[in-house]
Amino acid sequence: MSVITADDTSRELKGAGGVTYVTTDKDYFKKRQLSRTTGAFGLWAIGISAVISGDFSGWNGGILQAGWGGMLIASIVVFIMYVFMLNSISEMASAMPHTGGAYSFARAAMGPWGGFVTGLAETIEYVMTAAVVVYFSSAYADAILNDLAGFSLDAHGLMWVWWLLLYVIFVAINWVGAQTSFRFAQVVSIAALAIVAIFGIGAFVSGKVDFGSLLNMAPTTGDSTFLPFGVQAIFYAMPFAMWLFLGIEQLPLAAEEVRDPERNIPKSSRLCILTLGISALVIVFLNPAVIGSKALSSSDEPLLDGYRAILPGNLAAVLSAFALIGLLASVQGIMFAYGRNLYSLSRAGYYPAFLSLTGKKKTPYWGLIVGAVFGFAALFIVAYGGSGAGSVVLNIAVWGAVLAYLLQMVSFVILRKKMPKIKRPFRSSFGSTGAIVAGTVSFVIFIAVLMNPDYRLAVYVMVAIYVVALLFFALYGRKHLVLSPEEEFAASGGETEYRTDN
Repeated sequence: MSVITADDTSRELKGAGGVTYVTTDKDYFKKRQLSRTTGAFGLWAIGISAVISGDFSGWNGGILQAGWGGMLIASIVVFIMYVFMLNSISEMASAMPHTGGAYSFARAAMGPWGGFVTGLAETIEYVMTAAVVVYFSSAYADAILNDLAGFSLDAHGLMWVWWLLLYVIFVAINWVGAQTSFRFAQVVSIAALAIVAIFGIGAFVSGKVDFGSLLNMAPTTGDSTFLPFGVQAIFYAMPFAMWLFLGIEQLPLAAEEVRDPERNIPKSSRLCILTLGISALVIVFLNPAVIGSKALSSSDEPLLDGYRAILPGNLAAVLSAFALIGLLASVQGIMFAYGRNLYSLSRAGYYPAFLSLTGKKKTPYWGLIVGAVFGFAALFIVAYGGSGAGSVVLNIAVWGAVLAYLLQMVSFVILRKKMPKIKRPFRSSFGSTGAIVAGTVSFVIFIAVLMNPDYRLAVYVMVAIYVVALLFFALYGRKHLVLSPEEEFAASGGETEYRTDN
């Protein structure tokens, strides 16, 4: 087995799929170094922080689509999908412990074009997810400010000020170093989970829990109160059910910043999905039980409304300020994800190379900034263009996610056959069958987003992004690739090992 180090340079040669690898100077990889700074706990925290905002906002749109019963079924199906998918991703990550994540898996399985299409889907997922979390964080922050001080930026048409402020703060936090990012994630993840637990306990102590109110949405003709809009509505609820878990699959992106990634990524992934499954149960059952499914279904701050229902006025506002921690945790975690996604794809030449520069702090600062600019622009254009920014951008993020999930599960099945002898320190308990089930559910959600007229604008945006990006790759990007760790592994058929000396 050949070994390359971070100091090696690429060679100008032709690769499979009509791509060309170009020569880089000797300092190319030195300018693009990451640092191993954490273990399994830090990795668990960055995963929880990326996802936990889903317990605070966004998920309740599934009740609006399918009623509480439809949302419950959708959540169970989606949870199973994530369990199967995380096992498959953990196996691939243990075999390919590179920062590339989804792009790396698809590149090894389906060539450069497959790697680009999958990597782009994940870029869209994380950049747009960060934008959605910023949107909901701003809604929470503005509601709390209004409760405490009687002033609202939203009332003056200035919500964009919240968005800008949050982006600036969290780009700075992620910029100062991976160690700071992981430590911050540990603190806010534990705090956010505590807020969920306090709400769950408080709901029962207050005596406000009424499980009958879960089914208080009037059914359409011929349907039940459990499924008020019919069985087919379950499919439309699935994108919102994903919001309870979306982002957990990002852990492989930290592969070059976590110690012993072959062991810690699978371990942290399993612990993450268990933790999030428990928190989702608390939220899905108790949040609508204290204020009613009908009232909750259209709320921008459902957990804040839940606190208002179980606590008196100002006390609810003060405690709900802590609930904002959960949303801010996800701003941090998702920014970490899109920063590393942009880093890996640009280091390999698929995106402009400057996005992978890391500097003295060993963080991809240009990737963080550019991702923030695109996310802020998406919110601004959609919100001030006459549509609801939260729902449109959320569905762009979900569609990008399910496309990335589907392609990763296809990659898993291909790699089991294409590279059966590569070292796999962790093997999925569910094998190819689990990947096929997860991929099938992902495909169903993909079609649900495509067919639902409420999501049509999100679909148009996704198609436009892909048309532009594929043209760029066809005309320029494929002729300027770099033999990064992910590319070396794929080009060698899995026989190249990447070693960093950080």
